[in-house]
Amino acid sequence: MTNMIATRDAYGEALKELGKTNKNIVVLDADLSGSTKTSVFAKAYPDRFFNVGIAEQNLMGTAAGLSTAGKIPFASTFAMFATGRAFEIIRNSICYPKLNVKIAATHAGLTVGEDGATHQALEDISLMRSLPNMVVLSPADAIETEQCIIKAAEHNGPVYIRLGRAKVPVIFDENYRFEIGKGVELKDGKDITIIATGVMVAKALEAGEKLAEEGISARVINMASIKPIDEDIILKAARETKGIITVEEHSIIGGLGSAVVEVVSEKHPTKVIRIGTLDTFGESGDGNKLLEKYGLNVENIVNKAKEIL
Repeated sequence: MTNMIATRDAYGEALKELGKTNKNIVVLDADLSGSTKTSVFAKAYPDRFFNVGIAEQNLMGTAAGLSTAGKIPFASTFAMFATGRAFEIIRNSICYPKLNVKIAATHAGLTVGEDGATHQALEDISLMRSLPNMVVLSPADAIETEQCIIKAAEHNGPVYIRLGRAKVPVIFDENYRFEIGKGVELKDGKDITIIATGVMVAKALEAGEKLAEEGISARVINMASIKPIDEDIILKAARETKGIITVEEHSIIGGLGSAVVEVVSEKHPTKVIRIGTLDTFGESGDGNKLLEKYGLNVENIVNKAKEIL
């Protein structure tokens, strides 16, 4: 059976490990440390953990201040509140002065499930990638999450890391090394390319296998670094295959699909179909059933691939 681990769980453990060797790591939370898993760090290093309460703007403002004193703050809460409520502070107090703040936001996307539309961040990638100086990462599994946390700590500047609530399959092994600005080809193919991010990467791989059973050769690319995005791997796919499908647990407006379209429209136009939520909010329900309802499933990826061919 495939090992299943939530990326938020991997985040908590990665912070704890990072804190062993880097004493400048400090962690802040907005009264959700049990859910965001920053409680793991808090238990290990209580003198470097700060709960600011349900006050997301103060969360980001305090993180900004700590960074000016040489600390490397990781600020965490649910993605909806991290990016929505605190947007102006992130823009003016973190990105404008390019401060060394890391925002690790959990519970992104529809798989928040029963918490409903108010807690399902489907616009967070769009908001964060629009900000100058901000790096935007969306890891696919627990191993890649650990790598993203390490690289975020090494990067001098603001980083947004998108994490999920639900358990997802582990795709990579311990030898995997993530690089900011690089996509990873997980499966070669010559007919069509599927570019996915976050929890949708496992489904993209499954769709690639389904297409292979029908004689269709699908290339599958994991795009954890959405900003900066790997233009080379996108343009190579545009040149070598007949079209691109993008898949994300996010609105098709402003997310991965938009980033891919911006690249190919300027440098090598090709057919692109974006799979994500449309211009709509989510709703309360089982996370997996919501993915099915909104078309974020293997069957839809397969069908859209056939449309291009």
